[in-house]
Amino acid sequence: MLSVAVEISLYRDGRRVEAPPEAGGGAREALARAREEEGAFVWVGVRAPTEAEFARVTDGFGLHPLAVEDALRAHQRPKLEVYPDSLFLVLKPMVYDAERASTAVGELMLFAGDSFVVSVVHGPADPVTPARDRLEADPATLRQGPTAVLHAASDAVVDHYLEVVADLQDALDGLEEAVFAPAGAAAGGATASRIYAFKRQVLEFRRATSPLTGPMTRLAGAGVPFVHADSRPFFRDVGDHLTRVNDQVESVDRLLSDILAAYLAQVGVRQNDDMRKISAWAAMFAIPTAIAGVYGMNFRHMPELDTVWGYPVVLAVIATACLALFRIFKKRGWL
Repeated sequence: MLSVAVEISLYRDGRRVEAPPEAGGGAREALARAREEEGAFVWVGVRAPTEAEFARVTDGFGLHPLAVEDALRAHQRPKLEVYPDSLFLVLKPMVYDAERASTAVGELMLFAGDSFVVSVVHGPADPVTPARDRLEADPATLRQGPTAVLHAASDAVVDHYLEVVADLQDALDGLEEAVFAPAGAAAGGATASRIYAFKRQVLEFRRATSPLTGPMTRLAGAGVPFVHADSRPFFRDVGDHLTRVNDQVESVDRLLSDILAAYLAQVGVRQNDDMRKISAWAAMFAIPTAIAGVYGMNFRHMPELDTVWGYPVVLAVIATACLALFRIFKKRGWL
């Protein structure tokens, strides 16, 4: 028996015709029935399978071994590969954790052939379930077969990108307020760590969205096998949404770079202020040090040593000079 979660569904004319068969041989039997009946296809969904588990589920589907290797190993860039018997589409769904202010990237691999779709999910995000529910509620779209599944999954992933971008923009507003708050520069390394961690999240997001433009463009055009002609405008719509996502991500990245530059400038200004204060106090301490150094020399003939008022006069000179420097530095904003 398989330890991995498997869902097998057989559809005819846009409707599920029976309860999911048992895993393993059930998938092969469902595929045989789908190929015998016009307008039918089988959808096999699996999460993080092992090599043996995936081989048992997809036995008889004729999936290309290179694509199977990519689907099992994960950590792939978004891409679309065309093989003689199937398409292989890689998507990278994302989820945003508002409490931890962090993003998590998953992977969704889709195999689409003449009468089948195989979806493989890795990571925390699962766009397959909502896509399946939406398609089963729309038989007219589901009649397009495997292409409808490709579009629904792509659309669900890209639409969720828009939600994640909105969350990132909200988090960026909070980060911007923290950086430009009076204590922002004083936070030092903590603020810098937040900025760089946020920039890392944006970079991961761009790695998920930017490479997907090519596959969506190909699916929206002609010449890609196993893609229903009526679905091409829908892939163009997904491509338009993806372009909007990429523009927003680029905007967030630019603003984040500006915030980082402003923060570094703020830190530099604060360091200059500290250096000016240190220099001002050092200058004031230099006066009594210099005078005391002169009178600390062991010369016999120093007339001031025999003067009755010499000591209080020297102290008065030191105090007057230090006070004058203090007022000058205070007026110039050094203190």
